[in-house]
Amino acid sequence: MMASAFAFYRGAAAVMASDLAITPVSGFRAQLCGDAHLLNFGGYASPERDLLFDVNDFDETLPGPWEWDVKRLAASIAIAGRGAGLLRGERRTAIEATGRRYRETMRSLAADTELSVWYAKLNEWMLVDRFRTDFGRKAAPELDRALTKARSKDHLKAFSKLTRMVDGEPSIVADPPIVTPLRDLVPGERSEIEGPLKRLFRTYRQTLQRDRRHLLDRYRIVDIARKVVGVGSVGTSCWILLLMGRDASDPLFLQVKEAQPSVLAPFAGKSRFSNQGERVVEASG
Repeated sequence: MMASAFAFYRGAAAVMASDLAITPVSGFRAQLCGDAHLLNFGGYASPERDLLFDVNDFDETLPGPWEWDVKRLAASIAIAGRGAGLLRGERRTAIEATGRRYRETMRSLAADTELSVWYAKLNEWMLVDRFRTDFGRKAAPELDRALTKARSKDHLKAFSKLTRMVDGEPSIVADPPIVTPLRDLVPGERSEIEGPLKRLFRTYRQTLQRDRRHLLDRYRIVDIARKVVGVGSVGTSCWILLLMGRDASDPLFLQVKEAQPSVLAPFAGKSRFSNQGERVVEASG
């Protein structure tokens, strides 16, 4: 967090929640991201394999005043812009454009039907159209490069980067302190972790819909590694599971990540879910 002002900001969601708790609010509540800064938006694949642009981190999600997400996002643009060397006027323009787009989108959604709002999304083709409208065709190559890079980040690329073959079986490559395979832990620690993780995996399987459960049953766990996670989650437990399907070209990575109470909870109220993982999954689904 000492690397830059923005790095500190990313890791200080709890500090900002405390600050926001004493600010005026309209009284309207929404399901908040809880950590709506600039880098928690990005591209990811939907279950149908469409590339979408949206919020991609719900670790801190909780119902609360809608203003809190908007303020955290706006502040992140100001801090990131300052770190990037943007002038004060340029930062202000970016913040005002963000607020305007939020206001216009909410007004548009308010006039739509419930089903239209439910299915509303921003996919890569819509993003390209908006980008060209706002910035012109000269900026299109930069967006094309970003989309190409996003599309290339799939499970096969992760597999080639994170694994190597050992005695005919893929194994996760050690990259300490970021990635530490289970085999590299001391024997006592390894035995204490492997059993509970596999039981947790079986419990997770039972929570899935039948078709997804059937798909998961086609895979087997072949390796496990501990992973150090991002700025806001440092200190929490995180593991990656490597599963293989019908052959060596059929990998699946799953992340097992500890979920703690939202940093918003002391100020917005406790979650109605006793299980913090369920809180995150239910809000992001």
